[in-house]
Amino acid sequence: MITDDARITDAKSCQVESWIRNNADSTEYWALPACNFTGNLELTAGAARTHAGAETYLSDFVLQGKTVLKPLEANGWGVGLTAGTDSHRHGHEAGRDWYATVPASFSFQDDRVLLHANLGWLREQTQRTRATWGLGTEIALDQNNWLIAETFGQNQGKPNYQLGLRRWLLPGRVQIDATYGKRLGGNADEHWFSIGLRVLSAPFLP
Repeated sequence: MITDDARITDAKSCQVESWIRNNADSTEYWALPACNFTGNLELTAGAARTHAGAETYLSDFVLQGKTVLKPLEANGWGVGLTAGTDSHRHGHEAGRDWYATVPASFSFQDDRVLLHANLGWLREQTQRTRATWGLGTEIALDQNNWLIAETFGQNQGKPNYQLGLRRWLLPGRVQIDATYGKRLGGNADEHWFSIGLRVLSAPFLP
């Protein structure tokens, strides 16, 4: 999901989120490893490679920190803070964006329904500043299968939406998902498909 939640990786453990996103004119390959060494600070350093036409290149490099200000509890709510930078290249254009997001999450029915709301700030390489937002939900279909849906965007331009399914192959450790997304009211080629894999480690530090 593009919409962030108010949760981080368990203390003294790591995870890798990876996915392939197939756009109308390109394919992106993402990997975002993240670790929480101190208990309340998740650090992410990852990258993406993009294949477009006859060219394949490193398109993004992301550095990010995330902390929880109020932990999310069952049938309660939580809030966090995320900040980072994305050095990116798309076609012949390259630059660096800076961003910060406040994610809030709300739990219902003993965590079987989760709602996420984001409000953020984006400073583009063009020196333009934009407000960002996102609304998402995770709904449990059964113990291991979830329906996910979200809409997200900026204060300018048309928003996007994304729908998908998520499944735990190994509960708490290995998860896969598949999504379809599109820009609302966009052109016929403004859509994408993605397949993702998330692997979480057990705590590995004393």
